[in-house]
Amino acid sequence: MTSPNKPPAPPSTWTRAILAKQLQTLGLEPGDAVLAHAALRSVGPILGGPDTLIAAIGDVLGPEGTLLGYCDWQLPDEVRDAPKLRDQIPPFDPLRSRSTRDNGAFPELLRTTPGARRSGNPGASCAALGGRAEWFTSDHALDYGYGPQSPFGKLVAAGGKTLMLGAPLDTMTLLHHAEHLADIPHKRVLRYEAPLLIDGRTVWREFEEFDTSDPVVEGLADDFFAEIVEAFLATGQGRRGVIGDAPSVLVDARPMVAFAVHWLESRFGVTRQ
Repeated sequence: MTSPNKPPAPPSTWTRAILAKQLQTLGLEPGDAVLAHAALRSVGPILGGPDTLIAAIGDVLGPEGTLLGYCDWQLPDEVRDAPKLRDQIPPFDPLRSRSTRDNGAFPELLRTTPGARRSGNPGASCAALGGRAEWFTSDHALDYGYGPQSPFGKLVAAGGKTLMLGAPLDTMTLLHHAEHLADIPHKRVLRYEAPLLIDGRTVWREFEEFDTSDPVVEGLADDFFAEIVEAFLATGQGRRGVIGDAPSVLVDARPMVAFAVHWLESRFGVTRQ
């Protein structure tokens, strides 16, 4: 018999309806656009597997809402290690190229869900599913792909949200957009070549963007994104909760980015007029 002062034990397997209710409690609403990072193992057993989680998010968002995931794309090491194999490297194809494994299984599962779209910048590519998927993924800038002309910039413009569903806070990709916007000196710039599939043929193109593999400038900790998010939450903005078994965080994209830009600029002595 359950004690009246003791909360009921969680179910041994999470269902679509329960996950949807938890997402609503955390603050997800119909019509929202949300960029989600999910550590699926931390959620625990899901009846129907990860597709059920995607469906539960869709249930809350409704037909007008949009779910996004950060795919990225891993250019094979052979480009650097064996240039003679360059002509054999498969080009980036938004319809077929796999999401990088470093981002976990969730983005690839979202990308391959029927109806999903994917943006055309290889390294910054995002998948989107729902009412505004086409808008979010179209016209993604090939250079500086974390800037305003990107799914991240559009998420801010649309008043969207970011969900960290069991994922470490230092993996909040939205903050690469803040790195792009912050007016700070000596930002690292990455230049590289990658193959694209254009009109059925492989075309190698030079790319340029602020480096996202390390902090954008020297003097920042490798996990400084987590520091920014924790500081933002300490102001009373954003919400913490649990989805399945996973500790989760939901923040509004626009104030999150504005806070991060100010955080970065203030540490490097920049004062906006």
